[in-house]
Amino acid sequence: MLKAKTRWQLAAYDNELAEMIARECGLAPLVAKLLVIRGIDTVQRAKEFMDAGPELFHDPYALHGMKESVKRIREAIERQEMICIYGDYDADGVSSTSLMVQVMRKLGAAFDTYIPNRFTEGYGLHKDALSSLKERGFTLIITVDTGISAVEQVAFAKELGLDVIVTDHHEPPEVIPEAFAVINPKQPACSYPFDMLAGVGVAFKLAHALLDEPPLDLVDLAALGTIADLVPLVDENRILAKLGLKRLNHTRNIGLQALIKVCGLSDTEMLTAGHVGFALGPRLNAGGRLETAAVAVKLLTTEDIQEAEEAAQQLDDLNCERQELVQTITDEAIQMVLEDYPLDENRVLVLAKEGWNVGVVGIVASRLVEKFYRPTIVLGIDPEKGTAKGSARSINGFDMYEALTACREWLPHYGGHTMAAGMTLPVDNLEPFRKQLNQLAHEWLTEKDFVPLTKVDVAMELADVTLQTAEQLEQLAPFGMGNPTPLVMIQDVETAGMRTIGRDQTHLKCSLVKDAGQIDAIGFNWAHIVPEVTPKARYQVIGELSVNEWNGNRKPQLTIRDLTIPHRQVYDWRGCRDKRERWRNLQDSGDVLTILFRQESYEELLPMAALAGLEDGLLSLSQEDVKAGDLKPSRVILYDLPRSRRDLMQVVTYLESAERIYCLFGDPDLGLERLSCPGREQFKLVYQFFMQVPLVQRIHLDAMARRLKLKRDLLEGMLAVLAELDFIKVEADAFRLNPEAAKQPLEGSRLYIEWREESELATELLLSSYDSLVTHFQQQVAAATS
Repeated sequence: MLKAKTRWQLAAYDNELAEMIARECGLAPLVAKLLVIRGIDTVQRAKEFMDAGPELFHDPYALHGMKESVKRIREAIERQEMICIYGDYDADGVSSTSLMVQVMRKLGAAFDTYIPNRFTEGYGLHKDALSSLKERGFTLIITVDTGISAVEQVAFAKELGLDVIVTDHHEPPEVIPEAFAVINPKQPACSYPFDMLAGVGVAFKLAHALLDEPPLDLVDLAALGTIADLVPLVDENRILAKLGLKRLNHTRNIGLQALIKVCGLSDTEMLTAGHVGFALGPRLNAGGRLETAAVAVKLLTTEDIQEAEEAAQQLDDLNCERQELVQTITDEAIQMVLEDYPLDENRVLVLAKEGWNVGVVGIVASRLVEKFYRPTIVLGIDPEKGTAKGSARSINGFDMYEALTACREWLPHYGGHTMAAGMTLPVDNLEPFRKQLNQLAHEWLTEKDFVPLTKVDVAMELADVTLQTAEQLEQLAPFGMGNPTPLVMIQDVETAGMRTIGRDQTHLKCSLVKDAGQIDAIGFNWAHIVPEVTPKARYQVIGELSVNEWNGNRKPQLTIRDLTIPHRQVYDWRGCRDKRERWRNLQDSGDVLTILFRQESYEELLPMAALAGLEDGLLSLSQEDVKAGDLKPSRVILYDLPRSRRDLMQVVTYLESAERIYCLFGDPDLGLERLSCPGREQFKLVYQFFMQVPLVQRIHLDAMARRLKLKRDLLEGMLAVLAELDFIKVEADAFRLNPEAAKQPLEGSRLYIEWREESELATELLLSSYDSLVTHFQQQVAAATS
């Protein structure tokens, strides 16, 4: 048995609806099923999802506040008023700012940009910044990806005589800023048909209205922020991502060209959402995390090739620095959890420390969620201000924004989404804040919620996993939030050619086989299971189906995301030469019970076990007082061979509870002759020898064994049987024929019966095939529990 890392939840779907969509849209049944699972409930919506073209953009004027905003911006451009694009320092904010820069250039506006410094100012609008902008002659502020919570700051701008147009996508608070206009599809007054745009998506809609057409030449910028901000890739977000990725592969933006080059992606045939999320996005974020976001805006808006290359290299260097910083803080945070905030007492982790860079604590929080699977908040403490500032990441079932709202008495500033948020609070509030969050977690979450959930789309037969199927799945790309890469489940398969690969041998490569079906599979960071699985184990596997192309050959491939072996595993280590070393290594792998049937084995192993404090894990059937209590070990080691079926039945209760049985019996120096029970003809030869030589001295047993071509220990066993049947008499130093012995069968000897049973059992356990060995233990358990 091998347990899965996560809980698997197989999606339910309306099969009739899927069949109708497949038929009406000309789609493969699998693709239609996946559409239905993703909430596509009509043929029209299915066609729109698959086509995802610019004609499907919604009317930008359906956004509340759009009409007033466009009118005011056009007036400002006409009058050559100074316009400030006020953005945010993450990838979404940088993309939004850069997109609006390009639009303002098209419209001939007098403008500049402003992005606050994460470290000296923090997120959002700031009064000092607004005062400075007023002094510099700006009259109109357009926020992008920020501003929806800036009630006081907008009121202050109004007092200064500044008009503020807020464009944002974050959750609106109860009180909306009284700005000149607010464009946010989530605000209560807005009836826009899609409310999950990223900040750059809202900026794109404003650009659409200002230009009287969607700015398709800027859709690569829109895709960057949309994908990097992890908004659901459905509806307009899907259109922006799909069109944007297509343009990104042939972008004319020299900054993006330089960024793609520095990421080592210039020769990539097709850039995907994954490249944005794990390569381009992190570098755009790096400037704002460690210094300022100005370099990222410069990169995306410059028209100078050398400047673009320098900015791209600077962001790449900052990203390397960011990675090292994240690792250092993550290590410190993990140590803090282990020492100060044990998981059994903390359902929410709230960690804070002086010196932690607030620009990367969100990434650290994500790392901790991956490791501990707890809602996590990581904050950097500013000792001079007496404040803690940081980021939160959550798990399924715990709405972080709702939780922070419930704790708002401790939070002067906070904002965010269900799964992620940011906040600032006084250091003195940390403990009551932590306490209240944990109280909420006790009310909202069950123990099951702390096991990661993996949502599986469909179960497939291995024979149905074809190249054509894998190719059809590509029609659903781009994948991301709201449209995750499809996960398929394949059951009751075996593996072939399992091996470890990679520079550090940390990855797994194999083929999954069942009947006539076969597919190559790769598991990144799954090499650790290789010593834990048996050759004939049957797996349930979930993974991502894709097309692998190598040297012109295209084949389906499964990338393993999780797997389980639902049955008991039997490890065939019979006759291994490093028996004691293997026994010692198994002691570090969970609760283990070692069963010993023979006294000599117990005497051999006891000193080693006692030295390591493991003697309680030994169960010896050769001891008079056998005690094992109510043990339910997950792993059982059969160290030596049982002498009888009764011995084996005595321990079957432990075999029943075991997930893994390790067969260590059958020492290399244990010849089969020692366990082979002689037949009637061999006993006859020994008896005939005594007829010729009635008295055999013990000192002559070796010579007798050579004469009869028998092993010495085998001969001694036969003499014991003959003595029990009274065919010979045992004297102090000799064996003498009993001429008056009555004729009787060998079966009259208890020793012979036990010897024969031991021999038959040893033959079954030592000489059987692996499949027969597994069947043997299955039958033993079944017989004992029936």
